[in-house]
Amino acid sequence: MAASSQLFERVERARRRKHKLRDDKITLAHGSGGKAMHELVEGLFLEYFRNPLLEQLEDQAVFEVGNGSKPTRLAFTTDSYVVTPIFFPGGDIGKLAIHGTVNDIAMSGARPLYLSAGFILEEGLPIADLKRVLESMQSAAAEAGITVVTGDTKVVEKGTADKIFINTSGIGVIEMPVKVSAANAQPGDKVILSGTLGDHGTTIMIARGELELETEIESDSAPLHSLVSDMLDEAARVSSVEAIHCLRDPTRGGVATTLNEIALSSEVYVEILENLIPVREEVHGACEILGLDPLYVANEGKLVAIVAPELAEPLVERMRRNRYGKHACIIGEVKTDPPGIVAMVTGFGGTRIVDMLAGEQLPRIC
Repeated sequence: MAASSQLFERVERARRRKHKLRDDKITLAHGSGGKAMHELVEGLFLEYFRNPLLEQLEDQAVFEVGNGSKPTRLAFTTDSYVVTPIFFPGGDIGKLAIHGTVNDIAMSGARPLYLSAGFILEEGLPIADLKRVLESMQSAAAEAGITVVTGDTKVVEKGTADKIFINTSGIGVIEMPVKVSAANAQPGDKVILSGTLGDHGTTIMIARGELELETEIESDSAPLHSLVSDMLDEAARVSSVEAIHCLRDPTRGGVATTLNEIALSSEVYVEILENLIPVREEVHGACEILGLDPLYVANEGKLVAIVAPELAEPLVERMRRNRYGKHACIIGEVKTDPPGIVAMVTGFGGTRIVDMLAGEQLPRIC
């Protein structure tokens, strides 16, 4: 135990150092969602664009507009999609662009309202492929109850892009007195996962044809705003919507990186249990062949919630009644020490540190 404590202390000291960009050139790792991306964002972009809203480093900015005693709370977010291939089992780049932005808005507790869509098209892209993407976006937006109200299109020379890149920005309204943030986790809180891990990232890797695997794995790309709405309703019924402390969708870098962001922001210790983490058998087998850990594989239709202990069980029960939360479960607990660390109790009873993703595991995943 003494050796384990010393290891935790060394990792804690290293993790709490200020991010500093040391690289001379951009690499694929800077887009991974892991350590390199955090160094790029915090060590470079934040230095140039620093302001109170950006410094929170959430997946969206939450702010108030209007005068009077009851100003309107809004959530605003943006994201870009460069996935390859652009069509894959369970989805495509268009569906992904809508769902990804809807989910980032929803993770603030907001109801998504409007989106913008910007397209960078490579010369030579078949019009039939573009129509297919737009039809998918139209369908996904209709399901989410949002409207694409503005956009932009640029075309670049053949060879200077890869078929199609999409940027979507979104805005939503926060109608309940919810205050979710990666900085709000508290000792005693429970860690809830809405479903199985690694479906999206594994699907993309197999769709690239790098390995001849025959599986029925599909991307989990889905809009999560209705699930979050159900969760807020249940929290209000049991205690208060403020009992939901953190909400995140674990995309690039997976659940491991998401939990590390929460542990660092809240200065808490997060402990998860390996035998409680749901992974499809097909995904587990594919990850073993590909040399991947499902904890670090991207998801596009799952969320992580950190909630007060008295809310955890009834919340999971309510989530399971939603089509996008039917495999929801409690996977761990928030503790005090050592702060800024995530660890997993293995099936053998040991404990291993689950650090933030290092390097580039899956490029061009979303």
